[in-house]
Amino acid sequence: MRFVLMLETVLVVLFRALLGFAFLVLIGAVLLQVAGRFGGNSPVWTEEMSRFALLYLAALGAGLSLRSGELVNVDVITESLPERASWVLRLVSAVAVAVLGFYLLPMAWKFTAIGAFQTSPALGVTMSFVHFSMFLLLALLGFFALLRVVGMLAGTTDGRPHRLTDESEG
Repeated sequence: MRFVLMLETVLVVLFRALLGFAFLVLIGAVLLQVAGRFGGNSPVWTEEMSRFALLYLAALGAGLSLRSGELVNVDVITESLPERASWVLRLVSAVAVAVLGFYLLPMAWKFTAIGAFQTSPALGVTMSFVHFSMFLLLALLGFFALLRVVGMLAGTTDGRPHRLTDESEG
């Protein structure tokens, strides 16, 4: 279990850094586009770059949001039930997210492979780079949901999301 916790910590740090980088790319592209409009000549590739950065923001942020509890979660029913029933529903939910995420991975990979035959018009990058964001989104959702399932079954977590404030205190 110690290996799993260390792997989770390393991946959280890595994907937070990548998320920050995607956000910086988005900010840079939009600022360049706005500044270019004031100068009368906005680079054409900035719109495409901002769209791609936004896709990666969503892809990288989905799994981290699931882990931290920032992803949309309707827990009115589960939290009003007795603790054991609430735990079971959280487990079922985590299993369902993990199964769905991993089930869709092969189809997302086919979608990624289709992009190898296309390039983006303005940037000229292969669209498989862009399509990979969907694969990454599903993989991260599945991975963090699976970690929640493993933690719940091992008794190291109750299945509630890790709050960002809890991480900074520990």
